[in-house]
Amino acid sequence: MIALFKQKAPGTIAILFITGLLLKLPLFTGTALQTAPSDGPMFRLLTAQLKGAPPVLAGLLAFTLLFVAALAMNSFVNQYRMMSRQTFLPALSYLLITSLLPEWSRLSAPLCANTLLVLAFGLILRLYAAPRAGGRIFNIGLLTGLAGFFFAPALLFGVIALLGLMVLRPFRAQELLLYLLGVLTPTYFYGVGLFLYDTLSWRALVPWLHFGIIQKRPSYLLLGSIVLLVMPFLLGSFYVQANLRKMLIQARKNWSLALFYLLLTLGIPFFNNDGLYTGWLLVATPLAAFHACAFLYPARRWTPLLLFFVILCYILALQYGVSMIRK
Repeated sequence: MIALFKQKAPGTIAILFITGLLLKLPLFTGTALQTAPSDGPMFRLLTAQLKGAPPVLAGLLAFTLLFVAALAMNSFVNQYRMMSRQTFLPALSYLLITSLLPEWSRLSAPLCANTLLVLAFGLILRLYAAPRAGGRIFNIGLLTGLAGFFFAPALLFGVIALLGLMVLRPFRAQELLLYLLGVLTPTYFYGVGLFLYDTLSWRALVPWLHFGIIQKRPSYLLLGSIVLLVMPFLLGSFYVQANLRKMLIQARKNWSLALFYLLLTLGIPFFNNDGLYTGWLLVATPLAAFHACAFLYPARRWTPLLLFFVILCYILALQYGVSMIRK
C-alpha cells in the first residue's frame, strides 16, 4: 500500500483522494464543526453562514481544506528537493496525522488558519535567491494576517516569516515593512467594514491572546496518538540528518525552517486553547514532512509498511472501535 505513494504518478492523486475520504469518513457521518469562545471574527462569520445549512456541508468544507493543505505541502516538499525523490508521502502523512486526533479533522478556526499558513510557508520557501520577491513577501504577510482573523495565535507565524527573510535571502528593511503591510491589510479592511456599519472600536481591531495550560488529565487515547506522532518524527529526523550532506543548500535551509516551524507550533496552542487540543493541529504541517522521510528512507521495506499499518489500525480503532464501545 505504502509503495503506491512512493512514486509521483498521475493516478496516485486519485488513490490519495480515496484514501483521504476513507480516513475522513466520520466528517460526513458525525460532528464536523468545532467551535470555541476564542474563535476569530472570520470563523464566527463562517459558522453563522453554516447554521442553516445541512451538517454534511461542514464536513465537505473541512475535507476540502485538509486535502488542499496536504497537496500544497506535498508540492513544496517535492519542488524544493527536500527528499531524495518526488512522492506523495508528505500528503499521505498529513492526512494520517490529522486523523490521529478527531478534533484535528473537524472544521475549526485552527484548521482554517493552518491551511492559510501552509500556503504562506510554501511562499517563504520560494524566497531563496528570488530576484524580485516583493509580491511574495506581501502575500506571505497577507496570508498570515488572514489566518489571524480565524485563529489569533496564528499571527505568531510571523516569527517563521522573519526567519525566512533572514535565512533564505539577504535581510532588507523594506522587505520587512512590506511583510508588515501585508499582515495589517486584512485589519485595515476589517476596520473599514466596522466603520461602515458604525461598530468600529479599537478593541475589536487588536488580536486577543491569553496564555493557558490545559488542566484536564490526558486520556490513554491521547497518549497513544502522541506516541504515533513522536516515533515517526524521530525516525524521520534521523534519516533527514543522515541525508543532509547530499542535499542542496536550499534544501538544508528549508529543513532548518521546517524544524523551527515545528518548535514554534508546539508553543502556539498554549494561547487561546479554551481547554481543547484543537490548536495543536498547527504541528501537522512540519511533522508531515518528517513523517514522510520515515516512510521513504528505511532500507528494510517492512519498516515503513509496519509503521503505516500500525497508524492506520489505530486511526480505525479510534474512529470506529472506541465509538462502538461507548455506545
